[in-house]
Amino acid sequence: MAAKSSILTTSGQVRRALVVGGGLGGLMTVIKLCEAGIPVDLLSLVPVKRSHSVCAQGGINASVNIKGEGDSPYTHFYETVKGGDFLANQPPCKGMADAAPGIVFMLDRMGVPFNRTPEGNLDFRRFGGTLFHRTAFAGATTGQQLLYALDEQVRRYETMDVEDERGVTVPGERMVRKFEFWDLAGLVLDDAGVCRGVVAQDLKNGELKAFRGDAVCLATGGPGLVFGRSTNSVINTGSAGAIAYKQGALYGNGEFIQVHPTAIPGADKLRLISESVRGEGGRIWVPKDRKDRRTGRDIPENERYYFLEERYPKYRNLVPRDIASREIFRTVVHEGYSAEGEQAAYLDVTHLCKTPAGKAAVRKKLEGVLEIYEKFAGQDPYDNPMKIFPAVHYSMGGLWVDFEKSSEGSLKAASPRNQATNIPGLFATGEADYQYHGANRLGANSLLSCIYGGMVTGPSMAAWRDGQAKSAFDVSSSLFESEEKRRREEFDALGKRTGAGFDVNPYQLHEKLGEMMLQKVTVERHDAELDAVIGTIGEMKEQFKRCASLDPGTKGTMNQPAVFLRHLDGMLTLAEIVAVGARARAECRGAHYKPALDPELHPDDPKAVGRDDANWLKTTIATHTADGPKLSYEAVDVSLEALAKRDYGKVSATARS
Repeated sequence: MAAKSSILTTSGQVRRALVVGGGLGGLMTVIKLCEAGIPVDLLSLVPVKRSHSVCAQGGINASVNIKGEGDSPYTHFYETVKGGDFLANQPPCKGMADAAPGIVFMLDRMGVPFNRTPEGNLDFRRFGGTLFHRTAFAGATTGQQLLYALDEQVRRYETMDVEDERGVTVPGERMVRKFEFWDLAGLVLDDAGVCRGVVAQDLKNGELKAFRGDAVCLATGGPGLVFGRSTNSVINTGSAGAIAYKQGALYGNGEFIQVHPTAIPGADKLRLISESVRGEGGRIWVPKDRKDRRTGRDIPENERYYFLEERYPKYRNLVPRDIASREIFRTVVHEGYSAEGEQAAYLDVTHLCKTPAGKAAVRKKLEGVLEIYEKFAGQDPYDNPMKIFPAVHYSMGGLWVDFEKSSEGSLKAASPRNQATNIPGLFATGEADYQYHGANRLGANSLLSCIYGGMVTGPSMAAWRDGQAKSAFDVSSSLFESEEKRRREEFDALGKRTGAGFDVNPYQLHEKLGEMMLQKVTVERHDAELDAVIGTIGEMKEQFKRCASLDPGTKGTMNQPAVFLRHLDGMLTLAEIVAVGARARAECRGAHYKPALDPELHPDDPKAVGRDDANWLKTTIATHTADGPKLSYEAVDVSLEALAKRDYGKVSATARS
């Protein structure tokens, strides 16, 4: 029987939406649902304030043109699709760029402590891929400040009573119920394939529970841990996206993995040095003498090779991230330059700190990120050039989501198609989706896309929910009980993997996976190596069947190795999507780079055209099968801006010499 109201079911239950993920995308989705009067259950793997959004450093883009440079939202839109090598659907990108100024002003009103000019206006810094000052920032901890601001808004809804259409309070019900330390175990799909909720596990006691939702959103972040060491938090396994994919959700552009140009090399993980350092005047260089082993501070100016500035005199150190990463990799790995003999280049702000006033200005804008370097590298970055090297940072790919274009070329407001996956009732936003970045993400567009995606997803979920004849809360409880039972049996089976036949250590298997993906599927990709990687992943999937649960004494509750097995299964699934997609894409585009197809390296080779004629300007769509991902391709909407040469003013080696 259909629900008798938009708030209560026929049995008097409160009809709730469901958001999985407590980062910026998830929190903004919750806020917009609550603004529409829809109660929400919010599930988060970690405490909301520890969601990975907290790690973002540099800022959030918005073309406010406060410095009178002639910037505009349309320019921001164009540079977004150009930076993404024209592989992003243009209407969502235009909607995002148009909304950006209002988003930044909204965050300012929420109390985000943005840096300001002496006149009291919001301050903006430069980021890669643009010549404009477009990035609003709160020191070097912008992600933390934004996350805390949105969390406070959600906390307000946690205290608000649910009211029915007549304004009568529903006893004991709050607009938001928050469940922290819950891990997604599966989707609940009815016989028609409609998503009616999820099954999640309470990591505090091992309980598995089904949650109903009249609309469900996954805002569960990216898959950085697939590569072992990255700039991501250890929670970023991509497991939730893999679970949805294995239950029928499409995965878009999985092969596009952003490698950030500047991170601290480390044995445990690769800690980010934000693009904001270059935005404030930081310079990248290596010693001109390849055999020079002196410390960076001891090398005089005339013996330094500022290779980005020589190769890209217009954009200098602020070329887009894919270009900067390739140039650093090429300079250090192929050309043999180094920093003190290590496989690294220098990122230098010491020239900005020669006076007390200069040092104070740098500290005011960059203290958070420079403090990280000092803590983990053991050197004062105000006096010593920082040693850096590219590191896996972000996934442009993710769950495929739809959109509906408006007559103005942007997104149609509150369309139930926006941010909707191919599974009815399931939406995705934030880094979990593929929508806004194409083949490469511009720096400071991630925080924007998460918040804008949430602003779009909330109304879309509300519209989809209002269009359904039947509520998830009116569906027979047997559906949820059977899914809960199935996931509990799966987890119990993982916990019983001991003794004969289970001789593989899952943590060692993950270490091998991460090292292989890091070495073979990041900055440069070679078809022969990708073939080997795909074969090895197949072998690892077989080895996974023999992975042991290393904590059998817990008898299923609090068994963290068993939880890790679930995530490892997801990481193997996503690694295969990335590798198979990379092998199939026969072009150089954005973060996907095959040297053998680079026309600059092979000007006389007719095959090195840098483009895939068969799948020109198409999104890779991966569909799950028992034999691995099945690929198809979907044309990108380029209706607003025609493809142009992605020119950042590179000067050829011949011209430089």
